[in-house]
Amino acid sequence: QVQLAESGGGLVQPGGSLRLSCAASGSVYSINAADWYRQAPGTERELVASITTFGRTNYADSVKGRFTISRDNAKNTVYLQMNSLTPEDTAVYYCKVRVRTTDYKYVEVWGQGSLLTVSS
Repeated sequence: QVQLAESGGGLVQPGGSLRLSCAASGSVYSINAADWYRQAPGTERELVASITTFGRTNYADSVKGRFTISRDNAKNTVYLQMNSLTPEDTAVYYCKVRVRTTDYKYVEVWGQGSLLTVSS
């Protein structure tokens, strides 16, 4: 089995920065692709950033230039660096990771969510 543990959420002032982490553990051989989603109260979950198996990244227009998704293969961890935060970034952030397991299967796993609140 594969588990994801998210960390790094919290309260940040407008203009501040924060980094979310999403660590995979268990029967993990490697992380392939990964996505970060967010869901604000009363809204649908939206895709914020993606990284492919080969490291290609894509971002929603609303975060382009401010957020950076990255991956540490040695730690089986995916990150979302968020800069120049605004109150509109307030949401619960979820990672979704496609993992190659130790028995060479592929599974998609969701993190439990991390709350980011941007407020003065």
